[in-house]
Amino acid sequence: MVTVSTSTSCAVPFETTIHVRDTCLCLHVHRAARALARRFDAVLKPAGLTNGQFSLLMSLNRPEPAPMASVANLLAMDRTTLTAALKPLERRGLLCNEANPNDRRSRMLSLTAEGHAALQAALPLWKQAHAELDKAVESATDLRSGLMALSR
Repeated sequence: MVTVSTSTSCAVPFETTIHVRDTCLCLHVHRAARALARRFDAVLKPAGLTNGQFSLLMSLNRPEPAPMASVANLLAMDRTTLTAALKPLERRGLLCNEANPNDRRSRMLSLTAEGHAALQAALPLWKQAHAELDKAVESATDLRSGLMALSR
């Protein structure tokens, strides 16, 4: 049984909570990521994609089929989450998910013609929204570099 204290004295001072709220990079990156996801979901809706689906399809826009493990690594997803994200795109015929001919335990992912068409439809929407963000964010290049460094 958990006991909830109704006392106003806390083990951690409230000022610390305010400090964390105002300075925690992790919190602010999470909040920004959610806000950006909502924004790009709305932007990409006319193309029939979410921002996550756009990123996934873009990660498959390669000359050769991609191993599932490398796509999962690029998108910072575990394979279970990636598999779940692939299913609706497979059902829509936007990608192929086939056994690797050199290693039947692994899967190879590639875009179909329909997947390429979906990216073509979504790309102008993404470019416009991204250009607006770059204008709105001071030092967007520095921000991007910093985020890339943190994600390594």
